[in-house]
Amino acid sequence: MTRTALVVSAHSADFVWRAAGAITLHAERGYAMHVVCLSFGERGESEKLWRQKGITLEEVKTARRREAENAAHALGVTELAFFDLGDYPMRVTDEALFRLVDVYRRIQPSFVLTHSLADPYNFDHPLAASLAQEARIIAQAHGHNPGEGVLGAPPVFLFEPHQTEQCDWKPDVLLDITQVWDKKRAAIECMTGQEHLWEYYTHVALRRGTQCRRNGGPKSCTHAEGYQRIFPATPELLA
Repeated sequence: MTRTALVVSAHSADFVWRAAGAITLHAERGYAMHVVCLSFGERGESEKLWRQKGITLEEVKTARRREAENAAHALGVTELAFFDLGDYPMRVTDEALFRLVDVYRRIQPSFVLTHSLADPYNFDHPLAASLAQEARIIAQAHGHNPGEGVLGAPPVFLFEPHQTEQCDWKPDVLLDITQVWDKKRAAIECMTGQEHLWEYYTHVALRRGTQCRRNGGPKSCTHAEGYQRIFPATPELLA
């Protein structure tokens, strides 16, 4: 059976800045990569678009959707879903919660990627992480829609927030993405509405690459992504 993974992204660009390397790396190894964007980031993360005179909210959403679809295509994403929950503020309904539960049960992910549990600069990010966690737990419950196949216990990895120190985030996984960096950069450049972040996240990947080498990663590593685990690892051996 094809292995799968789930990425729960608050806004339509977050999965690109923070997890594009992991997405395309696993896609190239045969994983079916599923991405859920809870919001288009149409209010708080589309400043460049809003500078266009007369642009409407729906036009901003359409532009953001197109950017995310182009990036997903560049990364080899299997399925990209948009929940359109709004942003600034984002509000999660029970309908959205159970929709995500259905995604978990349908695809049975081997692992999950989402946001840090805290972010004083953007309340949508920890809200997305909370939703991803709550849906995961409900998907494991035999009493939810009895008769459906329940979810196992996929590990959850929190990708890097914009300002790590303020978000109580410390990486305990450094993933070498050197071989797929060109694809991540191509996906980054699909996000034309936030061009000011292209070089920022390039530098983040370079810094994590240096740390990956210094922590036992391959000497050839130039670019990496950092992740923080929520649950303990369960290896057969320690080395």
